[in-house]
Amino acid sequence: MKEIKAIVRPNRLHKIRDAFRHLPGFPGMNVSHVEGCSAHAGAEQHGTLKEELTDFTKKLRIEIVAPDEMVPEILRILHHHAHTGQTGDGVLWVTEVGEFVRLCQARG
Repeated sequence: MKEIKAIVRPNRLHKIRDAFRHLPGFPGMNVSHVEGCSAHAGAEQHGTLKEELTDFTKKLRIEIVAPDEMVPEILRILHHHAHTGQTGDGVLWVTEVGEFVRLCQARG
């Protein structure tokens, strides 16, 4: 099992969700509202504290736990529907899941 996380522009969610609706066996996803800023090449100079504290952009974080064999297709869908070619499109990453249990299932 793998955990896939993506930080994407909010206006891309409907396209991503629609594509996942057509993916057989899609395991579901969680979506959270987040704010963040990217790494910058040099030290930034802000004129005021207000400018420094508002250097964040609204994004969505999508979290999916999926079987290994589904990961390539899920990543393809996320990249295809979240990518605009502009700075600030977001990021994708995948991590190993040591254990996964649905709370509605008995655990032995």
